[in-house]
Amino acid sequence: MTRLILASSNHGKLAELRDLLAPAGYELVAQSDLGVGDADETGSTFIENAIIKARHAARATGLPALADDSGLVVDALGGEPGLLSARYAGRHGDDAGNNALLLQRLHDVPDAARTAHFYCVLVLLRSVTDPQPLVAEGIWRGRILPAPRGDNGFGYDPLFQPDGYAISSAELDPALKNAISHRGQALAALCERLPAPRA
Repeated sequence: MTRLILASSNHGKLAELRDLLAPAGYELVAQSDLGVGDADETGSTFIENAIIKARHAARATGLPALADDSGLVVDALGGEPGLLSARYAGRHGDDAGNNALLLQRLHDVPDAARTAHFYCVLVLLRSVTDPQPLVAEGIWRGRILPAPRGDNGFGYDPLFQPDGYAISSAELDPALKNAISHRGQALAALCERLPAPRA
């Protein structure tokens, strides 16, 4: 299998992406497993941050790097939490705090106006100087529930009800979620363009 470095220390993302990439012949390794810390996300867009993260991981390891930048976009909040999704409440990766703050901000917003979507961009750099990164996007539409439901997934999954489903993302079977989520859509598009792995 061909090794790819995931430019993230988020084990939820690692598990999702690892399961999706394995059938294509790629072994995904978290950068933290190789002692690489997180890059400073100084970009002003999801794609800029994904490229920054992928380049950081490729430079540190000398291996091809896959980076994901994703977030939740809530229409009634003008696009928040957006780029700040992982650190909406102030501390990176504080899922409980992020969810609580989101519910607080939406407290007086009626159900019909609680539309939202998850957005994901994936960037694959074959080397740190790759002049043509592979880029793929995915969008998963739904709405924000009034209270968390379910124990699967991570991040905002307990609050996100995908269009066409009567349950939250955190109540979906993980395999189904991987197939239909923003990350799953982006990875499916990326896999169509991936070179065949080296034997």
